Amino acid sequence: MLTSLSRRGFLALGCSAAAAPLVTPVTLAAAPWDQRLVVIILRGAMDGLDVLRPVGDPDFAALRPTLLAGPEAPDLDGFYALHPGLADLMPLWRTGELGFVHAVSTPYRDKRSHFDGQDLLEAGTGFDVGTSAIRDGWLNRMLQTMPGVRAETAYAIGTGDMLVLRGEAPGSSWSPEADLELTPQARDLMRLVARHDPMFRDAVGGAIGIVESLETEAAMSGTAKPPKAHQALASFAAGRLKGETRIAAFSINGWDTHSRQSHALQRPLQALSETLLVLRDELGPVWGQTAVVALTEFGRTARENGTGGTDHGTGGAMVLAGGAVRGGQVYGDWPGLGDLDLYKARDLMPTADVRAYAAAAMRGLFGLDRAALERQIFPGLQMQTTPTIIL
Repeated sequence: MLTSLSRRGFLALGCSAAAAPLVTPVTLAAAPWDQRLVVIILRGAMDGLDVLRPVGDPDFAALRPTLLAGPEAPDLDGFYALHPGLADLMPLWRTGELGFVHAVSTPYRDKRSHFDGQDLLEAGTGFDVGTSAIRDGWLNRMLQTMPGVRAETAYAIGTGDMLVLRGEAPGSSWSPEADLELTPQARDLMRLVARHDPMFRDAVGGAIGIVESLETEAAMSGTAKPPKAHQALASFAAGRLKGETRIAAFSINGWDTHSRQSHALQRPLQALSETLLVLRDELGPVWGQTAVVALTEFGRTARENGTGGTDHGTGGAMVLAGGAVRGGQVYGDWPGLGDLDLYKARDLMPTADVRAYAAAAMRGLFGLDRAALERQIFPGLQMQTTPTIIL
């Protein structure tokens, strides 16, 4: 079960780490192994066809005349190109620390509800399990199959948890709050209030330390801007992952781009890019033992709409990063974008289950048995043709 601290007492003091609605709480769990797994939920249905552009497909350009205008997309392998908003990640691609999977989806089809799609993504269930029956998430079920798992000291500052790590296995959560800052006076007050409680003292000290570290770095670099919420969250997660924590999960929001997608996609792309780079930089040598898996609830329509955006679709893409992944390549079977190739004549046809690649990451990192992955962790999953994605 996830452990957290009450938000009310901290807000009564006006104490919080600065953040923005672009991110949600980070949840963590400790376990007796060396490999690390970071799961990022990209909420809002990321447009995989824009983020990972199949420019080598002869039907692609005609589907997206407006969205393909603008800066040139960096080439990846002659068939796929990366959205310019993720160009800062190209060094990771060249060193094999960044990869992608295309034409993937959960078993969710046709209704295209964010709420149901996200619940099913985090629950890891299939068609036969409705959202009303969901009680835990696939990361938590994975922890339930492994010995020696324990929660970190609870250090939640904020509310909420994530379904993907909710369940009977122990874990902890922490979240920055939106639009509030930790003034020096507030920091001193928080330390004073927490000094006699080891659990609060460690949690408060860790959260404040992350913010102060980022502020110091910003001052030394000549910038007066405070750390962004996603950077603070990634830095906090990295700090825990360098200690006892082995599992971290959080969300990046803002991927629902029904109109003006060229503009609307810039902010979440920047957040994703900066998050991965903060993790790489701050994990240091531990990055080599880390896999990051970023997933979204479903893709978007193959054709752009009349407002320069895309609507809810089916097949999409997922992002892999970390020193432990077999990067520098795009996984998945490309279905094509011809009229007869599309799902219901509108969406990218899924050719693989997104759960299979999450399972492949856990199997490669932690040596999990395939039967446990297919029956307990992801009920109904079949992963016999899933490639090896972990070094």
